[in-house]
Amino acid sequence: MISASEVLALAPAAIENGEFVAYFQPQYNHSNGMIVGAEALVRWISPKYGMISPADFIPVLEENNLIPKLDTCVFEQACKFLAHSKECNLPLLRISVNISRNDICCEGFVEGLDAIRKKYGVDTKHIHVEITETAAAVGEKEIIDTVKKFHSLGYIVEMDDFGSGYSSLNVLKDIEFDVLKLDLKFISGSIGNARGGTILSSIVRMAKWLKLPVIAEGVETVEQADFLKSVGCDYVQGYLYSKPIPQADYEALLNKSNVGAVVPQVDFYATIKSGKFWNPDSLETLIFSNFVGAAAIFDVHDNKVEVLRVNQKYLREFGMNLTEKETIALDPLSTMNEENQKIFLDMLNRAAETRDEEECETWRCIHSGCCGTENFCIRSSARLIGESAASRLFYIMVRNITKEKLVLESMQTTERRFKAASEQANIYFWEYDILTKEMRPCFRCQRDLGAPPLVRNYPEPFFENGIFPPDYADMYREMMRKVDSGIGSIEAVIPLTANRIPFHVRYTTEFDEVGRPIKAYGSATLVVDK
Repeated sequence: MISASEVLALAPAAIENGEFVAYFQPQYNHSNGMIVGAEALVRWISPKYGMISPADFIPVLEENNLIPKLDTCVFEQACKFLAHSKECNLPLLRISVNISRNDICCEGFVEGLDAIRKKYGVDTKHIHVEITETAAAVGEKEIIDTVKKFHSLGYIVEMDDFGSGYSSLNVLKDIEFDVLKLDLKFISGSIGNARGGTILSSIVRMAKWLKLPVIAEGVETVEQADFLKSVGCDYVQGYLYSKPIPQADYEALLNKSNVGAVVPQVDFYATIKSGKFWNPDSLETLIFSNFVGAAAIFDVHDNKVEVLRVNQKYLREFGMNLTEKETIALDPLSTMNEENQKIFLDMLNRAAETRDEEECETWRCIHSGCCGTENFCIRSSARLIGESAASRLFYIMVRNITKEKLVLESMQTTERRFKAASEQANIYFWEYDILTKEMRPCFRCQRDLGAPPLVRNYPEPFFENGIFPPDYADMYREMMRKVDSGIGSIEAVIPLTANRIPFHVRYTTEFDEVGRPIKAYGSATLVVDK
């Protein structure tokens, strides 16, 4: 092990000789397994001692004011790699670099970094700066001025290690950070227990109100990542996906990044134990995610309802292809008229008073970009699971009873009007996942064409079952090839169904954070002669 005195003696020359190198820890969108960026982390590879742990040299360099020189070195390596990526046509993903409290106090430091960026021709949108909570606590004026300088130059500024110190909320209140980086270590390296899960959910909700994207670092298990996703945090960094890796390994990863990362599924064979719902490692949480029906956790305060968690069956029950994040952001009361809002809130009040399960049926109008707008009758069962002076927490299970309701209440007139409007419009919608080649048709596609809720290897099954005439297969495949390649939009008139009815087919493509095509939204409108 290297001593502090040897670190101090060897480090200055080691920086000049290139012994300090940048390792990259990828950051992923856990919803689709795609890389969205990386954090540059310094490693010291000494000819004498080999790999030296940052814990052995960072404190010594901080005490002796050598950190600004080291951070500048890492920043330059990140810029150099981005320039290399551009030359080699690698995906230009953002790289985050760390700024320490020593850097903030160093005159001209920000201007020096920006000169390096310009030297390599790197756009500020591709390089983020991370300022730790402890660095932000050095002095309010100094950090505010530093953040303003970075913003004036076009940089995105991240608050790193949120929660690791004692002044997180004060710092967040006073300084205009753009991204919140959540440190899972502050709750003992895992989400851990009921308090930890509740705190995480609350932080993500707070960030949502502040319109701050959240990246969770230190994510080590599938349970942690799935829990974070279920409360609205998609971006994760940690050993679950990758440890910090050398530049060559990161470059190799980027070369195949379009296929995404494969995360193992949870093995679900164990004995049920008592535990807390907010513990993602408990079987209660796994049961919520895997075995129970369509379920969600609602927070109710001042007659306002907020969705905190949902499971996959909850999303599928509505069949509108909404993501967890979209569903959590959607106010359930906004989908109901005044009469149905009263029915729903009355049920929650009964559940709070009786401390027993209560039910109600409400009509809801839900909109999605893929499926348009649909009306549903939902049977909800609610049970109170937590209460404070300000709010109540409910476990709610839902079931889509629209079809049964239409029959039981003899709503043939409403149904006929709906069918007539749908047939008159002759518009069909669907969502196409470019990465998996899965197509999710709208309600009308399923009803009129007999399409299943999920079509794999699209569009091939539609040629096989005759929805698309086989002699137009090459034309449609070419259209899909352009969609897959990332064309912004494309349209054509194509005969569809066995009757060769001409439809105007249009696709609009959605891109991820770094400009890669991930989804396309398709529509088919009947061609009417004028």
